[in-house]
Amino acid sequence: MKFLKLIRFQNLIMLALMQLVFHFVFFKNQSDLLLALSDWQFVLLVVATVCIAAAGYVINNIMDQETDSVAKPNEVVVGKHLSESLAYNLYIGLNIVGVGIGFYLSNLIGKPMFSSVFIIVAATLYLYATSFKQTLLIGNIIVALLLGLSVIIVGVFDLFPVTFDENRIQMAVYFSILTDYALFAFVLNFIREIVKDIEDMDGDYNAGMNTLPIVLGKERTAKIVFFLTLVPIALLLLYINKNLLTLEWVMYYLLLFVTAPLLYFLIKIWSAKTKKDFNHLSLILKLVLLFGILSIVVITVNMKLNA
Repeated sequence: MKFLKLIRFQNLIMLALMQLVFHFVFFKNQSDLLLALSDWQFVLLVVATVCIAAAGYVINNIMDQETDSVAKPNEVVVGKHLSESLAYNLYIGLNIVGVGIGFYLSNLIGKPMFSSVFIIVAATLYLYATSFKQTLLIGNIIVALLLGLSVIIVGVFDLFPVTFDENRIQMAVYFSILTDYALFAFVLNFIREIVKDIEDMDGDYNAGMNTLPIVLGKERTAKIVFFLTLVPIALLLLYINKNLLTLEWVMYYLLLFVTAPLLYFLIKIWSAKTKKDFNHLSLILKLVLLFGILSIVVITVNMKLNA
């Protein structure tokens, strides 16, 4: 159980689910779509992504021992339930597996340079944990970008290697869908990272961190989050109006399970005061992200029914 906390098991499940639904639900149900990876090869891609993300959580926990002992004493694993040396060995092992699988898959599809993506992400996660996390907003942007990248990488390995002049327009449509989801994941996770900074403000302050709530204060940061949340709501409504009016199930699903919780989040963030309030709001955003991911399943089913 402590090991699952160390690697943020719930977050890894969501990351894997996000990639799996695109390949096995959306892409596999497009009869005219050619994919570069077979099913078992795509599962390896998911394993590689999850391993590198898990390694990022491990190194983050190693570096956050002091902060977590103040902000989240009941969730401290490294130094309490797991030795630091063992945690470092786990970090190295996960990265070796992730980068190794990435190297194998990159050569398998004839794009050996693609393996550099895994190395860059692993290095960025290390720099985030050791340096960037302490820099105002930079850490938040990096974490959000890496989540968006985990969506884009599906297209990089599954679509790009089999994109030719004859199917370039078709593939551009699918890449556009992936990009839309990646943008949504980026914006939502960026907001959530700021909310988590508000929640962890006391521990971060004692550890000498330089987060937005420490610089501006809890109330001002909460108001900034309020206005930032208007962005995904506006983008989502515009996207529904432009692309999804003919898919009624999808439209109602997004309004009920994504837009409505975001509106609830808006109302609550304006009056949030306590650590418990912000923890609740962070959970709401995680659920919105989950429902956003699952919308690709609803889109696939609705397209089948309209075919």
